[in-house]
Amino acid sequence: MVSLASSSLSFLSKPSLIFNPIRAIPRISCSLSSNSTPNASSSSSFEFNITFAPPKPKPKSEVEDPFQFIDRNTGGQLFIPWIVRGEDGNLKLQSHPPTRFLHSMSEDETKPKKKKVSAGKPITEPPKHSKAARRFYNENIRESSQRLSKVLAAAGVASRRSSEELIFGGRVTVNGSVCNTPQTRVDPARDIIYVNGNRLPKKLPPKVYLALNKPKGYICSSGKKESKSVISLFDDYLKSWDKTYPGQPKPRLFTVGRLDVATTGLIIVTNDGDFAQSISHPSSGLSKEYIAAIDGDVSKQNLIAISEGTTIDGVHCTPDSVELLPRQPDISRPRLRIVVHEGRNHEVRELVKAAGLEIYSLKRVRIGGYRLPSDLG
Repeated sequence: MVSLASSSLSFLSKPSLIFNPIRAIPRISCSLSSNSTPNASSSSSFEFNITFAPPKPKPKSEVEDPFQFIDRNTGGQLFIPWIVRGEDGNLKLQSHPPTRFLHSMSEDETKPKKKKVSAGKPITEPPKHSKAARRFYNENIRESSQRLSKVLAAAGVASRRSSEELIFGGRVTVNGSVCNTPQTRVDPARDIIYVNGNRLPKKLPPKVYLALNKPKGYICSSGKKESKSVISLFDDYLKSWDKTYPGQPKPRLFTVGRLDVATTGLIIVTNDGDFAQSISHPSSGLSKEYIAAIDGDVSKQNLIAISEGTTIDGVHCTPDSVELLPRQPDISRPRLRIVVHEGRNHEVRELVKAAGLEIYSLKRVRIGGYRLPSDLG
């Protein structure tokens, strides 16, 4: 170790000397002048050799910098240039990575890690179809489970009330066991159902909606004993069912609501129980329009009496509207257009009777928004 307290190293003042941190300086020859000793001569010089030890390797940190490269031989840092395209469109060299590269690296590091799923919980895949497509499939294509009595009625076995009697009588089996509960949920496509020893078809018949111009003298009953039933008018239609719709079970048709024997006009025939219930029930509020031919003259007092309503089965019923139609040359009797919505039994006839009039003929021409076609015989 040499004390340089009062000495000046001439090489430190030379600007031409440059230190290279990568390579060690092997040997430097220096001159030293000293005036510290008063008895010495005015100027004396001596030479000595200075060597620098190689730099110690830096300790590796736990997290290494991905952009710092160390020379294995010397331990110095190597600068690797980046070739980037500048804003002017030309290529240039720079010592640091591009800004967009650093941003992408930072975004990858800050992304949340995926949560580990335990082995007991299955991984749910995203749905393959949209929500609207799945709703359409569930409402129109998929056949969900239904009540046993409803399935029997839809399959054409009997009416819903008669189907319940068959179930209570132990004449219906589901998957080999006798079922005595009409509310049992079943699926015809999966469950094996027998009624009186006959296998119920897996596929239910399609929904059928028919408009009939009911003639006079026919009753609205689906009983087989009735010779002049409205359903008997569809015998030819049902006989040709297998040829028209091969492979489809025959539907069990019934009327929506009732018209008495003497009343003619529009009546809906279907095999859809829910549809029939929504139309025929008074809570639906569907208006029904009738044309009544009256025996005798109709005065203004008669129209006021009809519009005031009458009591039927303990309930006061009033029509929505009453109108005297203009006379026609080919029709001698006066006609009334009466619109009701409650659908009570014989409601129109009771309204006209309470006003002191007598009905010659009664015809229904509209249910809700559906009017009887004029060309339907």
